[in-house]
Amino acid sequence: MLVRVLRAIAVAMITAGCTGEAPSAEKAASAAAARGTSSTPAPASFINKVWTVAESEQVARGDLRVFLSDGTLVMASSHGTPAFGTWSYKDGQLTTTEGGLKYDVEILELTQDTFRIRIRSPGDPVVIRFTPAESPPLSRNAGPAEAR
Repeated sequence: MLVRVLRAIAVAMITAGCTGEAPSAEKAASAAAARGTSSTPAPASFINKVWTVAESEQVARGDLRVFLSDGTLVMASSHGTPAFGTWSYKDGQLTTTEGGLKYDVEILELTQDTFRIRIRSPGDPVVIRFTPAESPPLSRNAGPAEAR
C-alpha cells in the first residue's frame, strides 16, 4: 500500500512540475539568481517535498504530506486511502482546505530538515512536526500492478 501511495505522490509531483508554474516567491528568487543579485541562499521551502509526520499528538506518526506547487495538498498514510486538499500561501498566511473545510496554518519552524506547523481548527490547535520522508528502496517486486 505504501509503495502505491509513494508512487502516486511521485506522479503527482512530476505532473505538477510539468506545468512550469512556480509559486511567486520561487519566481522572485529565480529571477534574482538569474540577475546575480542574490547573495544569500534561498530560504527553505516546504513545497514539492514529501514530508512525514515525526511528532504530533493528533496526527499519526509516519503519515505523509506533500504541498505540491500547483496548490494541491496530498495526504497519505499506510492505514488509509490517500486524500487530497488544497493549500495557498498569500500575504504571509498559509491556508489549507481539507474535506471542504478551510484552516489557517501557522508555520512555527521551516528548515531543510524540519517543517513544524500549528493548524487552527475548531478544537485545540493541531501541532505537527514533519521531517523529510525517506525514500524506500525499490524491491525486485516493485513495478506496475499489471506486471505482478
